Amino acid sequence: MRDFQRPGRSTVHSLNGMCASSHPQASLTAVDIMKRGGNAVDAAVAASAVLCVVEPMMTGIGGDCFVLFAPKGSSEVIGLNGSGRAPAAATRDYFVEQGFDKIGETSVHSISIPGAIDAWARLLADHGTMGLDEVLAPAIAFAEEGFALSPRIAIDWMFLTPQLKNDPDIRALYLPSGEAPGIGSIWKSPALGRTLRAIGERGRAGFYEGEIADRMVQTLQAKGGLHTLEDFANTSADYVTPISTDTRGHRLLEIPPNGQGITALIALNILDRLNVDGLDPHGPERVHLQVEAARRAYAARDMYVADMDQAQVPVDHLLSDAFADAIAAEIDPGRAADLPMAQDNPHKDTTYLTVVDKDRNAVSFINSLFQGFGSTIADEQTGVVFQNRAAGFVLEDGHPNCIAPNKRPMHTIIPAMLVKDQQAVMPFGVMGGHYQPMGHVQVVLNMLAYGMDIQEAIDFPRFLTEDGTLAIERGLPAATLEGLTARGHRVAEAVPPFGGGQGIAINWEQGTLTGGSDPRKDGAAIGY
Repeated sequence: MRDFQRPGRSTVHSLNGMCASSHPQASLTAVDIMKRGGNAVDAAVAASAVLCVVEPMMTGIGGDCFVLFAPKGSSEVIGLNGSGRAPAAATRDYFVEQGFDKIGETSVHSISIPGAIDAWARLLADHGTMGLDEVLAPAIAFAEEGFALSPRIAIDWMFLTPQLKNDPDIRALYLPSGEAPGIGSIWKSPALGRTLRAIGERGRAGFYEGEIADRMVQTLQAKGGLHTLEDFANTSADYVTPISTDTRGHRLLEIPPNGQGITALIALNILDRLNVDGLDPHGPERVHLQVEAARRAYAARDMYVADMDQAQVPVDHLLSDAFADAIAAEIDPGRAADLPMAQDNPHKDTTYLTVVDKDRNAVSFINSLFQGFGSTIADEQTGVVFQNRAAGFVLEDGHPNCIAPNKRPMHTIIPAMLVKDQQAVMPFGVMGGHYQPMGHVQVVLNMLAYGMDIQEAIDFPRFLTEDGTLAIERGLPAATLEGLTARGHRVAEAVPPFGGGQGIAINWEQGTLTGGSDPRKDGAAIGY
């Protein structure tokens, strides 16, 4: 329980439905949809669409989406992979012949085909009760009528100003005066509003076919992109079977590769063998062991995680007892190992939300552009900002994650679902690009090993090894930092903080919901 003499957030409690997201308007939208008779799927898509308008640097309709959905009355949790693929012409040979040694994060070749809209349409058609026109209406209103900028969004926008000056279309859309809008400023996105209207009227075809698709492809091809109208028309989200591991009487579910959720499962399996439960959660022993387990899990990710349609990913081996036993045996509780750095560790941002409705349909939902304003390439007429997920590919011949036609890149965004006794008990997620698996591990340990509630678990200071340095948010004791230094970690303060996070705990016996939302963002958990 929080100390009421210190600043902080209380958990949010309700009997009916709840949404926790990174922006209050998105959470309010979801609650309104549920009050009007929509279910958790309708509410989640509506909230995500609002975030694409009000938090444009972190998410957008030019990005990707992953979903875990626990339907009411079912022990099954459904996974949906809404990540886009590389263009059909994107061969490794092409990039090698062009002299590329990697795919740059602001290159037109970093843009994979956006998968979010197809995922939204598929999810609503199969599990929702409303059409795209109805659930997109709130986002359209914010785009056309405007909204007031909240502090974190305004600050992120300001810091991204230099990147927005690199492309004329995105500069016209999001930096028309040459400066970022300030806190409390009213902002409108009329071009995005028109595109959302077209999607609401025509469904996925309003985005992947016709005039809007023509405009997007023309923009990308003019910059040297390999993207075609056929690439857009062929985009399709796929249902997948979640992967999981058991921990402390619960089961943690993640989307399988090409997502990095397996990284969190590997790290948890290792930590389950290191007796972390009795440790001081703020102490150097806990932090050291969690970091060392995570470093090895990230190394496995970088070696193996890829699109399972085009690469062999040894999921069973990576989640086996033998693998966890071997890795755990390597970890020295008194000394940090000298390990190679994980690939591209600096954390990025995204948007995560979760919704649980009155019938206890539970949705864990994540939508992202990857980096701030994605590739920083946009189409001014449609208002679409393109993600830069294809920067997640490598060009190493023979690597599972090497770029190839119609292949999905290794992906950082990962929704999570905690299950107990074959019932979903907590959809949750932690934002922050490559930080996310570490965030999942930390939330699970904080709640199941150290007895924290969902808000305390989210608030807890975060840490991650980046570029050879253990970056730690403010809040851990000086003695912990000293203890980590003594163990061989090079410790520094994390700037900025690591991402965000939300979660909703379902108490089936009492019939209540308990929500938490990250103070690192502007969001809120709202229930009714």
